[in-house]
Amino acid sequence: MTEFERMLVNSLNAYIEENGIKAISYRLKQHRFTPQFLDVLVDSLNPDLYLGIECKSISVDKGANALYFSQHFTVDKNGIHQIERISDYLNRSGRRGFLAVELRLGPGHGREAYIIPWKELEKEYLNQNLKLTLQEIRSFPEIRREGKDYKVDPREWEGK
Repeated sequence: MTEFERMLVNSLNAYIEENGIKAISYRLKQHRFTPQFLDVLVDSLNPDLYLGIECKSISVDKGANALYFSQHFTVDKNGIHQIERISDYLNRSGRRGFLAVELRLGPGHGREAYIIPWKELEKEYLNQNLKLTLQEIRSFPEIRREGKDYKVDPREWEGK
């Protein structure tokens, strides 16, 4: 589990607890030869909180200026792109899907994170727009930070 994924799970569980919601956020253990559909899952009877989140982290300080669908996502042995696999899983499971993107800005500059509704990402992929620039990523809702932790509020994530 990456640090970003762990922080997101902890932040989601803090939000759930603070609001007295019956739900749980977790990360399934990834096994070497078993595909993992998403990085973070939230189980809840509340359909607004029945979530699946894929996490990506890009290093802006090392020159990354976009999230590339060919570079930052995988293609499985059957030639199926990760965006297609996750879209299929979300459609079958009924979960609301999101992509959480962490921008690592370098020493002394901290990090920023943004949440992108999966339907927006899928639309870009299907339209052959095969990257999201930093400007496009930053146009989506920010996952705010409080100190070193993220402060999540899934109610804010649908708006753009």
